[in-house]
This record gives sequence, structure tokens and C-alpha cells, in this order.
Amino acid sequence: MTMTTSIRLSSKLISLGCCALLACTAAWAQDKPVYRCPGNLYTDSLSAKEARDKGCKTLEGAPITVIQSQVPRGAAARPTGGGASQGERVGADDQKARDSDARRILEAELKKEEEALAALRKDFNEGQPERRGDERNYQKYLDRVEQMKAEIARKEADVAALKRELGKFGQR
Repeated sequence: MTMTTSIRLSSKLISLGCCALLACTAAWAQDKPVYRCPGNLYTDSLSAKEARDKGCKTLEGAPITVIQSQVPRGAAARPTGGGASQGERVGADDQKARDSDARRILEAELKKEEEALAALRKDFNEGQPERRGDERNYQKYLDRVEQMKAEIARKEADVAALKRELGKFGQR
């Protein structure tokens, strides 16, 4: 055997060994089925019957990464929220104060968004914005016009959402 023949043979053997290792790993990984249960719970510790009873579905071919979260130290001992614990009602005066604060914040946000929308529409110039010096290429100009249209549509959606939120305060 020559040197090149032995190199070719050894590289083929290495490739064959890698393929065999991958096949064994894939077969081992699919030994236990992974189930997705209601409540976004992923588990492989259930039997097929238990999984069916709980309404779990089998995941096939999807790699899953599980990261365990830990409760921060002292978080369980601290009470939640401000003065009232969860489940207690807030007094009428407190609720009116909260509602008026929320309404004031929404009105300020609406005013800011409407001003930004007006500025965008002014720059847009009814579909014919002025070309800038860096837009010698007409396609760059068209891209900017499309981007402006998208920004205007987003601002209009923001304004509509804020008006809906403010409308909820008027119904009470």
C-alpha cells in the first residue's frame, strides 16, 4: 500500500465512524418521546397513556432546550404590590385618583403621538417628499418613501389605540 492509499482509507474510515456515531446518537436521542402538555409544559417522564390522559402531544424532530429558573432570594418573603395585597379592593377615592392619573398620562401620550404623526405627514408631503442629497439613486428615494409610509401607518395605529384606551375611561 502506498502512502496516499492509506491516507484515503483512513479518511474514509474516519468519515464512516463519524456517520455511525451520529446514527447511534440520533437513535439514542429518540429513545424517549418528548411531550408538550397544556400549560406549556414539556416532559419526557410520562408514559404514552399518561400523556394521552393529560392531553399532551408528542414532539417529533424538534430539539428542546430546558432552562430551569430559580426564584430570587427573598422574593417569597416580600409582599407584592403597594398598600393593598392581591385580591383586596381599592377604595373609590384611590381608584378615581388612579383613573385620572392614567387618563392624564394617556392624553399626554396621545398629544405626543399626534404631533409626531403631523410631523411625519408634513415630511411625507402627500407622497412626494423632497429628495435628500444622499439619494442620487432613485431606488434609495423610493425605499425612504416606503419607509415613511410604514412609519405613518404605525403612528396612525398608535393614535387609534390610544384613542380606544381613552374611550374606555369615558364609558365609566
